[in-house]
Amino acid sequence: MILQYHAWLRDNMGCATEHILLPDKVENVGMLLDWLQTQDERFKRAFKYIDVVLVSVNHHHADRDYPVHDEDEVVLVPPIAGG
Repeated sequence: MILQYHAWLRDNMGCATEHILLPDKVENVGMLLDWLQTQDERFKRAFKYIDVVLVSVNHHHADRDYPVHDEDEVVLVPPIAGG
């Protein structure tokens, strides 16, 4: 799976894109986000406000129930405010 991070999420993760191996037990976006937070401190810190982040799977808006697979591209885009 390819994960792409944007805006402050990219800054907190320290990269814009990374590849992960999806465990068999992860079947949807919600399970993916919950699982990622258990992987290391970097995810735990960056995902502190994950509930406000928009998720796209293969260019389709995805809620927590949206299915995910190893070959997917998941994009995480936090809200961006200008001034």
